Amino acid sequence: MARPTPARLCAWLALIALSALLSAGLELLKFPAALLLGPMLAAIALAASGAAAGPRAISAPRPIFELAQAAVGAMIAGQIPASVLPEIARDWPIFLAGVVSVIIAAALLGYLLAMKQVLPGSTAVWGSSPGAAQAMVFLAEAHGADIRLVAVMQYLRVVMVAAGASLVAHLWVGAPELAPETTPWFPPPDRGLLDALLLMAIGIVVTRLTRMPAGTFLLPLLLGAVANGIGWLSPQTPQWLMALAYAAIGWAIGLRFSRDILRHTARALPRLALSVLLLMGVCGLMAAALVVFVGVDPLTAYLATSPGGADSVAVIAAASDVDMAFVMAMQTLRFIIVLATGPMIARFVAARVDRARPARQSGH
Repeated sequence: MARPTPARLCAWLALIALSALLSAGLELLKFPAALLLGPMLAAIALAASGAAAGPRAISAPRPIFELAQAAVGAMIAGQIPASVLPEIARDWPIFLAGVVSVIIAAALLGYLLAMKQVLPGSTAVWGSSPGAAQAMVFLAEAHGADIRLVAVMQYLRVVMVAAGASLVAHLWVGAPELAPETTPWFPPPDRGLLDALLLMAIGIVVTRLTRMPAGTFLLPLLLGAVANGIGWLSPQTPQWLMALAYAAIGWAIGLRFSRDILRHTARALPRLALSVLLLMGVCGLMAAALVVFVGVDPLTAYLATSPGGADSVAVIAAASDVDMAFVMAMQTLRFIIVLATGPMIARFVAARVDRARPARQSGH
């Protein structure tokens, strides 16, 4: 970490103030992932403007980023309900077919983006992966992809999918009656927080000992999900902890941007948006298949197959007349399978891209 100086202190104060302002604005607009996007956009703005360069250069300390990863892992573990397992077991061929189809479609889109040189091979695959955005960013970094471009594509997908799901729900059943936010930001410490902190500590210590890729995120998530499912632990991460974690993640990503990478991102943005729309279209076809061949009601099918943004989809589903268990079972199973297969798919596609490019060049 760079030595503290008055110039760096001023840069950090500017970053914190701008992050708070943007996060508050995005929250008021009900933007998905506002607490992460605000700090990330603030960091990008400072990095691109040069306000955090030279003697003012700042970066997010690696231990803080690891703590943030562990907090996100524990948070996701606490949100995976045990009720999804019986739901998946009851109709596993339907769920498996739906999930595998979406993953194959996402991998093909990643391959096309890489072949068209919109993004590098493994970066394109991680950016296209229909899993939880934070998880894909963490795993992408651990496996050598460009975390900046992966983050741009993942959070573009989150915003577009959430907007699409909201629009479909609005057109199908009218404006949903969303319950007001009642979760306190500073609840009194309880067993759930201690469970989350325990998982975070285990993830960080074991990762330091084993050097497991993305272990600070994966270990709290996987151990916490199993312990939560069998009733041993009930990890709960309060809002204040997640706000700090999201800020650290947003800063770690945003401060790596430069004017060159922003210019590349701006040029690629229309094609990235088109790829997200194509993935949403494929998922819409899967939803139609569930309606026609399985008899699932259309809104349940659409929300279940929406490619990511599971937390936003859960809020919309809770405010609509849908089969909530079916929706969350499909979303959860896809997340688990993407976690398990992501590195293998990224390597496979990147290798095919590397082989195809010399062949195309020699053909010219």
